[in-house]
Amino acid sequence: MAKSQSAALDRKKLMADPIMVGTILVLIAFLTLFILYPLAILLVDSFYGGNGFTLATFQRIMAMPTFIKAIGNTLKVGFLVGILSTIVGLLFAYVEVYVQLGRAVGGLFKVVSMLPVVSPPFVLSLSMIMLFGKAGIITKFLLGIKDNSVYGFWGIVIVQTLTFFPVCYMMLKGLLKNIDPSLEEAARDMGASRWTVFATVTFPLLLPGLGNAFLVTFIESIADFANPMIIGGSYDTLATTIYLQITGAYDKEGAAAMAVVLLCITLGMFIVQKYYLEAKTAATLTGKASRGRMLIEDRSVTVPLTILCSLAAAFVIMMYACVPIGALFPTWGYKFTPLTFKWFGQVFSRYHGLQAFRDSFVLSLIASPITALLSMIISYLVVKRKFKSKGFIEAVSMLAMAVPGTVLGVGYIRGFSGGVFHTGFLQGIYGSAAILIIVFVVRSLPTGTRSGISALRQIDKSIEESAYDMGADSFKVFMTVTLPLIKDSFLSGLVTAFVRSITAISAIILLVTPSVYLITVQINEFAEKGAYSIACAFATILILITYGSVLLMNLFIKYFGTSKKIKED
Repeated sequence: MAKSQSAALDRKKLMADPIMVGTILVLIAFLTLFILYPLAILLVDSFYGGNGFTLATFQRIMAMPTFIKAIGNTLKVGFLVGILSTIVGLLFAYVEVYVQLGRAVGGLFKVVSMLPVVSPPFVLSLSMIMLFGKAGIITKFLLGIKDNSVYGFWGIVIVQTLTFFPVCYMMLKGLLKNIDPSLEEAARDMGASRWTVFATVTFPLLLPGLGNAFLVTFIESIADFANPMIIGGSYDTLATTIYLQITGAYDKEGAAAMAVVLLCITLGMFIVQKYYLEAKTAATLTGKASRGRMLIEDRSVTVPLTILCSLAAAFVIMMYACVPIGALFPTWGYKFTPLTFKWFGQVFSRYHGLQAFRDSFVLSLIASPITALLSMIISYLVVKRKFKSKGFIEAVSMLAMAVPGTVLGVGYIRGFSGGVFHTGFLQGIYGSAAILIIVFVVRSLPTGTRSGISALRQIDKSIEESAYDMGADSFKVFMTVTLPLIKDSFLSGLVTAFVRSITAISAIILLVTPSVYLITVQINEFAEKGAYSIACAFATILILITYGSVLLMNLFIKYFGTSKKIKED
C-alpha cells in the first residue's frame, strides 16, 4: 500500500513538472527515431516482400557460399580474439595488481591502455603491413623474407588482439583490486603455493569477470569493420561482406538481411554480457578490499612476469610508433632514406587534408557536447526519477552498444534515404552532415550514460530534494545542483564522445558523401590503395589531435573538476 501511494505521488510530481515531461517525450522520440526505427526497418526489409511476409531474402543470402563462409570466419575470429585478449589482459592486470613494479613499467602499462582509446581503429593494421608485410621493414629488409603474407585470418586475429586486450586489462584490473586479500592470505597461511591460491581462490572469484571481458571483446571483434577491411585480404567477415554487398553488388535488401544476422549475434551476446555476467560479477565481487594487498616481491616471480609484460607492451608501442615513422619514408617498400616531411605537406596540398580535418573536427565538436548532455540527462532520469518509460529509455540508449557500426549504417540508409517510412519526412538529413552528427551521438551515448549512472548513484537524493523544497523546478535543480556534482563524468563523457566520433569509421563509411571529407575515411581509402605513407600521415595527425584532447581534459578536471574542489575543502 505504501509503495503504491509513493508511486502515485511520484507520478503526480512528474506530471506537475512540464519541463521534465517534455524532456522525457523528446528523449523517447529521439531514441525511437534514431535507434529503434533504423533497426526496425532492417527487419521489415528482411522479412517483407511485394506479397507480404517472406523469407525469400534470407533464403537468397543463405544460398550464397560467400555469406555462409563469412559467418564462420567471423565467429572463428571473434572466439579466438576473445580468448587471447582475455588471457593477455588478465596477465597484465595480475602483474599490475599483485606484483611489485617499478614506476617505469607502471607508466608503460598506462600508455598501452591509453593508445587504443586515442587511435583510429585500423592503426595496428597499417603497422602490421608495414613491419611484417611483403615489403615490411622486419620481414623483407631485416630478415630477408619475401614470400610471407600478413593478410587473412592470422593477420586479423593478431591485430584485433593487440587492439582489444587493453579493454580486458582495464576491466580485470578493477575486479582484481576488489578481491579481499585476506581470502588469498588465508590460503597461503595454510601452506598453499601461489599457483594453488590463484587456481582455487583468485580464479573462481574472477570467473564471471573473465566471461564478461571475453564477451565484450567478442562483440567488439565481430563488429569490427576497419581491421578486416585493411588486413583481411580475401578473408571476409560479416562486417566487410555487408559493406561490399552495398557498395559492390548494390543489393540493399540483401545487405539488410545480412545486417540482421550480424545484429542477432551481437545482440544475443550483449544480453548475456549485460544482464547475466555483469550482475554475477557484481554479486561475486562486492565492495572494496578491506585493506591493502601485500605485493609479490619474490624475484623468481616478479622478474619473468615483468619482462614478459614489458616486452609485450613495448611491442604494442613499437606498432603504434611505426605509424608516424612510416609517414616520413620517401617511398614505402622501396626507399626508406632520406626521411622526408613531403607526405604531411601533400596531405594538405593534394588530398583535401585541410577540409578532412576541419570537417571531422567540427562535426565531432558539435556531436560531443550533445552526447555528453544527453547522457547526463538519461542518467539523471534513470537514477533519480520514477516513471513508466524509464526502463525503455535505459534499454534503448544502451542498445546502440550492441549494434555494429555497419548494421547501423545500413539501417540509416534504408530508413532515411526515402524519408521516414518513405514519406519524405527527414529525407533531407540523408547524405548531409546532420546524419553523421546523429550517428556520432548514437554511437557514443551508451558509454556516457554508463559513466553518468555510476556517478549519480553516489549522490544522496536529499541534496536535490532540498532544492525542490526551496521552490526550484527540475531544470534548475539539474543545472545548478546535479550537473555540478557530476562535472567530472560530464567532462569525461564529452572528451570520450569527441574521441570516438573523430576516430569512427564503421558506422559512417556507408553514409559519408563527397560533400564531406572525414579523416578516417581518407585513411581507409589510401590504405586500400596501398598508399601507406599518406595513410600514416593522416593517422599521425589524427592521433596527435585525439591524444591532445585527452590530455587537455585530464588537466581541466585536475585543476577545475569536482574532485579538485573536494580536495581543497
